[in-house]
Parts: sequence; C-alpha cells; structure tokens
Amino acid sequence: MKRVLITGANSYIGMSFEKWMAKMHPGEFEIDTVDMVGDGWREKDFAGYDAVFHVAGIAHADVGHVTEEQKELYYKVNCGLAVETAEKAKDSGVRQFIFMSSMIVYGKSGNLGKKKVIKQDTKPHPANFYGDSKWQADKKVRGFNDDDFHVAVLRPPMIYGKGSKGNYPVLAKLAKLIPVFPDIENERSMLHIDNLCEFLFLLICSGESGIYFPQNTEYVKTSEMVKEISDCIGHKIWFTKLLNPFVYVAGKIPGKVSGMVDKAFGNLVYEKSMSESFAGKYQLKNLRESVRATEGKNQG
Repeated sequence: MKRVLITGANSYIGMSFEKWMAKMHPGEFEIDTVDMVGDGWREKDFAGYDAVFHVAGIAHADVGHVTEEQKELYYKVNCGLAVETAEKAKDSGVRQFIFMSSMIVYGKSGNLGKKKVIKQDTKPHPANFYGDSKWQADKKVRGFNDDDFHVAVLRPPMIYGKGSKGNYPVLAKLAKLIPVFPDIENERSMLHIDNLCEFLFLLICSGESGIYFPQNTEYVKTSEMVKEISDCIGHKIWFTKLLNPFVYVAGKIPGKVSGMVDKAFGNLVYEKSMSESFAGKYQLKNLRESVRATEGKNQG
C-alpha cells in the first residue's frame, strides 16, 4: 500500500481524489492531508510517504482588480509555497512529488473564431500574473527532479464536476434558465474530475516523473455542453446561429465584454496525442456521462 500526503486542506481536487480512492480503489493508498495555511505544516513529518500531491494554491483571479499586495500573495502561495513543499518532500526521502500546474501557463484562449491548439513544442507564455505564478512554480519544482525524486507536473485544462467552481457552474446556471442559446463553433479541452482522479491514481501507481496534459477524450463545444446540461435536467433550449452575429459583435468590444465572450466561446485545446498517458485508461467518462455525473443523475 502506498502512502500519499495531500498538501492543501479542503481543496476541491484534493477532497475529490480522496473520495474517489475510497470509492473506486479502496485499500490501494493510505491518504493523509495537511493544512498549508500558517506555519504548522512545517512541523509535519513527510518521511515515509511515497508521494506528495501538492494542491494548495490561489485560483480564479480577477486579474483586472487586484492590488500589488494581492499579486505578491499569489506568487507567495502559488510559487513560493510549492517550491518549499517540494524541497521538504525531497529532503524527507519522498519518492514522487506531484504539482498541479495549469493550462493557464500557455496564456488566454484563442479569440472568438480563431483556433488555438497547444502542441508538444508550444512554449508557455502566461498572459497575467496568475498564470505566471503557476508557471514560475511549474519550472522551479521540476528543478528538483532526479533519479531518486520524481517530479510530475500536471497542466490540466478546465476541470469540472459536481461542486466545482469556475466556468462550468455559470454554464449550468444558464442551461437551467435561458430559452435560447447561440450555436457558435468552438472547441475546448476540458477534464472531468473523475477522469482526473483516475489519472492521479495511475500516476501515483507508476511513480513516474514528467509533464502531463490530461484531458477528456472529446473536445467540448460550448453549445453542446449546454445542451447536455439542459437535456439532463429536462429544460428545453433552442440553439440557433441567428444569435451568432450579436456574439461576434460583443467579442469585438474591448475590455471585459470581449474577455467574457472569448472565455465562453473561444478556442483552446491540447493536441490529443499529448494526453495519451497510461494508454488513456483514465478517460472513463465521455461528455454526456460526465455531465450526468456532475448534475447528480448518474454517479457511477
């Protein structure tokens, strides 16, 4: 039985992983969690753990409304804390360190109507301080990697699932309320929480190092996801291209409006060949199954 330490209490990903293991792989791992708020975690003995899974961090930044002090906090938590944790894990004889980076290190999504495909040789280029805080940590923790200390960095796309934050709850709310939705052609890489948790299980079993890009098997079209949500809850929505010109006009308004349009209907995908780790055995749920699980209709 492998011993795993999750560094970061009450995180969506950390708690989901612990629940997933208890349900799907009982008895495989012994999992502990340590709260990284304050200095108490520094007294925690990391010795004896096979893997440290670092999930502590600050996310969902409103990059347009932050002070310099708040920016400094992002770097302190997202980068400084991650580096200090990796160093402690290595000094304690831990064999594997897993760091949750993000697709955000490659910058914003492509503008409405413009494809953005991230390939194996695409260089990270953060668009704001939040992305840069993750990128700086991404680089620095990999510097600890050697034959005895395996550093695995995950750069997942948007993660969604029951209880998740971010864009999915916004789409779900719209899908439950509005009668009509624009039918825009776009593609997004996304990752359901169950697929991520299975990926983590396989990664820890392997003990491997490297940079990983887990994603769902399918790219997601925003209107298709809204349709799956509305179908799941029995709410009828009319999808039409007649609204598309209005969306394109909104996408050209500088500032927050165009940013919201790009976030909802922009394009941002990983080339699928980048996500074939573990022979794709982690990609358990397709789009329909993942939406039903998220909406509580099929928890299997």
